[in-house]
Amino acid sequence: MSKVATRFAPSPTGALHIGGVRTALFNWLFSKNQKGTFHLRIEDTDKERSKDEHKIQIIKSLKWLGIEHDGKEYIQSTKIKDHVNVANKLLKNGNAYKCYCSTEEIEEQKKRARQKKLPYIYNRKWRDIPESEAPKDIKPVIRFKSKIDGSTILKDLVQGDVEIENNTIEDFIILRNDGTPTYNLSATVDDHQMNMTHIIRGDDHKINTFKQMQIYLAMNWDLPKFAHIPLIHTIEGKKLSKRDNASTLDDYSKIGIMPNALRNYLLRLGWSFEDKEIFTLDESIKHFNLEGIGKSPSKLDMSRILSMNEHYIKNIDENELYNHLVEYCEIYKEKIKQTKEVKIKPSLSFLKNKAKTLEDIYNNAKYIISDDVKFEAEDLKLVDEKAKKIIEEFNNTLTSLESLNKENLEPIVNELIKKYETNFKGVGQPLRVALTGSKFGPGLYDIVISLGKEEVKKRLESKILA
Repeated sequence: MSKVATRFAPSPTGALHIGGVRTALFNWLFSKNQKGTFHLRIEDTDKERSKDEHKIQIIKSLKWLGIEHDGKEYIQSTKIKDHVNVANKLLKNGNAYKCYCSTEEIEEQKKRARQKKLPYIYNRKWRDIPESEAPKDIKPVIRFKSKIDGSTILKDLVQGDVEIENNTIEDFIILRNDGTPTYNLSATVDDHQMNMTHIIRGDDHKINTFKQMQIYLAMNWDLPKFAHIPLIHTIEGKKLSKRDNASTLDDYSKIGIMPNALRNYLLRLGWSFEDKEIFTLDESIKHFNLEGIGKSPSKLDMSRILSMNEHYIKNIDENELYNHLVEYCEIYKEKIKQTKEVKIKPSLSFLKNKAKTLEDIYNNAKYIISDDVKFEAEDLKLVDEKAKKIIEEFNNTLTSLESLNKENLEPIVNELIKKYETNFKGVGQPLRVALTGSKFGPGLYDIVISLGKEEVKKRLESKILA
């Protein structure tokens, strides 16, 4: 048998959908597991909606997730001539015919089907009418002559044997009346020319597979193996659409979900291996198989994605975590100055505490990243006359300290609590507001130590608190 070859074939008409990302991942993992190749085909025949920026975005998104294709991208629009040639061969060998039905006729047939509450199937009017009877003023479409008798069995590698009555597959159009090929023709010719051995895609393509198998057989081409993956649904059990908030890869990267966490989550979405949850990239490749894919739709669970991301944040090497944070901030927030590295890196141990996303870490670290403290009007109300005295005394006491650590900061805070007859919150909250601009955030001692004596004094002496 020839070497395994799979493909992912998105249309560059918008951002990459999360269902497409999982399909790409499964194709890529299957190929890598089988020591085969994985290819990217850009199906850009919809000239109106296809954009180069979407193609670039698709490639970038897959790369971000660790999925890289072999060889150059296969661009469908450059192969139109080949698709048309195959349509003409099918016409020549009696497997296709010209259909001269007008738009009105087709609409009338569809209307009747709706009235009878039946699925529309073209009535095959022109299937056996000789060419000599064709009207001269109508440009025909070319339809594939589908089988009418018997049934066809698809040996699906995920769903098992799927049988369909042949008469339920209409004589589908392969060339439009403007001479352009349709999806089923183009995809079949491309898959054949690319020597694809396995077609792994969403199970909404099942009916297309039956149509495409007929083209393969009519052309005497070797059939690839087919696997149809159940779709991804929302947590409510509805089909996930592009209108859903968590439907594209960008929706995840902009809140700070890390690529490894998302890839691990998507791997486990509808696929399982023993009772293992966390997979390294190498383990994913080693264990992936089509047998582990379930037959029912999977539900996209945001809380599960966040807890997977939290696991990675907690367990990743902190140097790597810092690099992820820098990259994330540069794209979605603000550039982190290189000089801040010495303060942020040692502070990651507490900045990542309870953080589920890189955005959470950014929010916790904002007081270090930004030199200018932005004060919330509500929080400033906490800094009354008494609070100002506490801040001033704390600042004065710091002058005598050689270094800052919890052991020498704690007695200072305790002394202030006692002197001003308050509690830890009474001292800690005004200091936190003065240093970070907010009453929320990391612990007081962590904030003071991470900023360093010089920066703490500078902030506590700021005019805002004067």
